[in-house]
Amino acid sequence: QVQLVESGGGLVQAGASLRLSCASSGRIFSRYTVGWFRQAPGKEREFVVAITVSGVSTDYTDSMKGRFTISRDNAKNTVYLQMNSLRPEDTAVYYCAVTDRGLRYSRSEYIYWGPGTQVTVSS
Repeated sequence: QVQLVESGGGLVQAGASLRLSCASSGRIFSRYTVGWFRQAPGKEREFVVAITVSGVSTDYTDSMKGRFTISRDNAKNTVYLQMNSLRPEDTAVYYCAVTDRGLRYSRSEYIYWGPGTQVTVSS
């Protein structure tokens, strides 16, 4: 059973930064692409960004470009999402997930998920 655990969420003011972590036991990160998704209240879960084993990442959506950065440390079995200049519209539960199909944008192609971490940005 693959287990993923997100951490680093919290309540911050607009303009602040957070770094989310996605950790897993075992060596799955050495074989899987890791993606971040988020789900705001009343909205569908949306893709944020993904990164391959070799460190190639997808593009960011325009609203996140220049503010969010994904990175990974395979030796620590951890993937990070650095979020700067946070906005109230970034408020959501953030999830990490893994896929063995390379860079994928659709949540249906991710096979294991973490429970999520809440990010709340106040104005």
